[in-house]
Amino acid sequence: MLTHPTLDQLTQLGLLGMANAFSEISIDADAVNLTHAEWLALLLEREISYRHDKRLAARLRYAKLRHHAAVEDVDYRAARGLDRGLFQKLSAGAWIDAHDNLILCGPTGVGKSWLASALGHRACRDNRSVLYQRVPKLFAELALARADGRHRRMLRNLTSPQLLILDDWGLEPLDAAARHDLLEILEDRYGRRSTIVTSQVPVEHWHQLIGDPTYADAILDRLVHNATRIDLSGESLRRRRAAHTQNA
Repeated sequence: MLTHPTLDQLTQLGLLGMANAFSEISIDADAVNLTHAEWLALLLEREISYRHDKRLAARLRYAKLRHHAAVEDVDYRAARGLDRGLFQKLSAGAWIDAHDNLILCGPTGVGKSWLASALGHRACRDNRSVLYQRVPKLFAELALARADGRHRRMLRNLTSPQLLILDDWGLEPLDAAARHDLLEILEDRYGRRSTIVTSQVPVEHWHQLIGDPTYADAILDRLVHNATRIDLSGESLRRRRAAHTQNA
């Protein structure tokens, strides 16, 4: 007799996980053998799980990761120079708590963006805020934002996430505005937040991409010196998979 009123009350209180669990348990024939304490424990467990899943979904929507990737699915058999021990250590996330950075370099197709997305996904699962940005598109949007008054707000949004992923850095040299924006972003994040950068261009050539020597020194000082560097190599995994599919 109390089933509907109880469900209504749980729903009114926003305890949707408990409400769903109550509905399921109340029609389970084995539930008559549960004690009050066991009932309550099951309801609380479902509420905690429901809230965790809801928060994770919200973090992933905000992150807008490029790939649906997970660290558990990393292929360490691929010949690309990825150290299993190092990547698993990075997956644990202590470097994010220490506000360090990560640089993933290597030729196109070796999985830089996928690995960055996997680390971003793990960070979301660990209740950290993450934001993915593709660098060419980001600087184009920042340039437009200058004209309509959104520029300062965009920069603040890039500062706040605990992990910022800057993907495809170095596809083209930076102009003066992009140099200034990048320095602002890294300056505000330095020592407070962590950043992942992926690039086809080796770090030793980044000075030339930035252009201005003064800006280059300032940007690289805030990005590189406290960063773990992973230099990947090998042929494109995408090309290899495509060839395998054609031959199958």
